[in-house]
Amino acid sequence: MAPAMALPTPPAPRLKTQWHRPDAGRDAVQQASAAAFILWRIARHTLDRTRHAGFDVALGAPYFAFLREVLVFLVAIADRIAHARLGAEQRAEFTRALVQHLARVLQDSQDDLLGPAPPGQPSSGDTFIALANELAGHYAEFGADPSVAARPGSFEPDFAFLRYFAYRLEPAVPPDERRWIQDQVIAVEAPEALSMLQRALADLFDPLRRPRRESTHGE
Repeated sequence: MAPAMALPTPPAPRLKTQWHRPDAGRDAVQQASAAAFILWRIARHTLDRTRHAGFDVALGAPYFAFLREVLVFLVAIADRIAHARLGAEQRAEFTRALVQHLARVLQDSQDDLLGPAPPGQPSSGDTFIALANELAGHYAEFGADPSVAARPGSFEPDFAFLRYFAYRLEPAVPPDERRWIQDQVIAVEAPEALSMLQRALADLFDPLRRPRRESTHGE
């Protein structure tokens, strides 16, 4: 059974991708803090688009399972972009801080909606960190798309990378929609999310690359 009739596509969020003082140096942790806000907005937008396309990502546990998977995928891409722009030590510091920031944002959101984890169970933030650590090794097995001439400092994932991401999202939708979610993610949602992420992180890592008046300012 195909997904239900799609609703109008939600507009893309406005992302704060430039600093108030673009000429001031930022360390990896500061960059990660700004990047976490960007990734969170993109993940929420991807979820909204998928639901508006007719897929039944139920509010509750499936909703946050979907968000976790999208965030981990975006972290994997952001880490590859950081690899092209930062030294090895800074890259590790950036990615570690990025995951920690996202864990806090996700936990605040999930606890507000579903309540905190029961006593003795890992928090939603700890669950996210564990998933990010687990899947980092999985995504590391995939590479860049050889058919795409990526811009310097960017990263274009290959088809296997995207297919694995789509596979990870299948449990978040009902069984009768799982055959369709792969096509939706690979052909529509992942390219949209990647385009937003590439542009936003290019501005974040290279704040002087375009005039301030053309950008939405960051903190």
